[in-house]
Amino acid sequence: MKAHRRTGAQAHRVFLASVALLAGTTTTLLAQTIAITGGTVYPVSGPKIENGTVILRDGKIVQVGAGLAVPAGATRIDATGKWITPGLFHGGTSLGLVEVGSIDETRETSVDGDVNAAFNVAEGLNPAATTIPVARMEGVTTAFVAPGDGLIGGQGAIIQLSGDRIEEMVRVPSAALTINFGAEARSAGGGSRAGALARLRELFADAQEYARRKGDYDRNAMRPLAAPPEDLDVLLQAVQGKLLVVAIADKRSDIESALRIAREFKLKMVLAGGTEGWMIAPAIAAAGIPVLVQNLRDVPRWDGLNARLDNATLLREAGVNVVIAQNDDGRDRDLRWSAGNAVRNGMTWDDALRAITLAPAQAFGVADRMGSLEAGKAADVVVWSGDPLDFASRAEHVLIAGKEVPLTSRMTELRERYRKLPRP
Repeated sequence: MKAHRRTGAQAHRVFLASVALLAGTTTTLLAQTIAITGGTVYPVSGPKIENGTVILRDGKIVQVGAGLAVPAGATRIDATGKWITPGLFHGGTSLGLVEVGSIDETRETSVDGDVNAAFNVAEGLNPAATTIPVARMEGVTTAFVAPGDGLIGGQGAIIQLSGDRIEEMVRVPSAALTINFGAEARSAGGGSRAGALARLRELFADAQEYARRKGDYDRNAMRPLAAPPEDLDVLLQAVQGKLLVVAIADKRSDIESALRIAREFKLKMVLAGGTEGWMIAPAIAAAGIPVLVQNLRDVPRWDGLNARLDNATLLREAGVNVVIAQNDDGRDRDLRWSAGNAVRNGMTWDDALRAITLAPAQAFGVADRMGSLEAGKAADVVVWSGDPLDFASRAEHVLIAGKEVPLTSRMTELRERYRKLPRP
């Protein structure tokens, strides 16, 4: 009998299944109707609406438009003179998984080994993480939280930034499988990128072989495969197009390798990083692959010697679905400022707002549920004092799944605590 590398794998699958069943059900427990009135509404999916109204009920958006009648008994939020947008969607972060980036004991993003397809970060989330309220105060309501390290890092989840339990936070427990194509992958290939690509091809091919000959595998009547069955099952989902692959690549040659693997195995892929993506933007656009860019990473490095601040602009102009996802441990609140910097470097304001709302929802295949202000979608709404991409503006109301969340964090608590110090 073949030994399983992981213990408790079945229990973990049961946990993920239970989360999947519970995902989104907490909103149905709400019975509150909220009307946000008088502001300028930016639905993202359509033109702005002056003096608009957004009506929310039971955690969903019910109506968006001008001149709407406010339902009797609704809680009203007066947004006169304010800007109303969807909640921001961070397309690649470690929120709830990392408290202090430099302290290993606070990191829940990885496990040992180069191939960890069955590993899922969802169960390691900390709903009480101090970084979550900070990001929420800056309008971030949804995030893709991703694993790291290794050739195949594992599976990431889409979460909402509210809830006291993991089950309340997780919206999509298995949203994507992360694969490293850069320097991180070299160890799995014996110190060579070519070796890492050969290992990837072997893994995907063995996943297909495992599916064809599962009976033989169970009888120990076939050659050893490149990974345990738990990993092969997940890799098979990717090959079958049932699980999105997030390919982490910055260097042009690594991006080209990722595109090649996607074609060979018919993977549904999103690129993450894409520092040198501008150099082959037409090829990325032709492949229909979105890119999660970190547009403030302008400092040249070995995996991105050709970094430039207008990378997001050039990719978008080529027709790429660009997602802005500045992934810095503890600085997830900077998402909207990163989008503002994209505007400073040539991107249109509409595209920049889209890059932190609807674009990530489209990239992860959940645009029917979130990402814009449309009837039937999750009631994730932010009321801003002004332009959300302006450093001086602030979020005045943040609603997640139709429930207003407090705009407080440990930072504000410490500020209040030490605002007035006793005189010596």
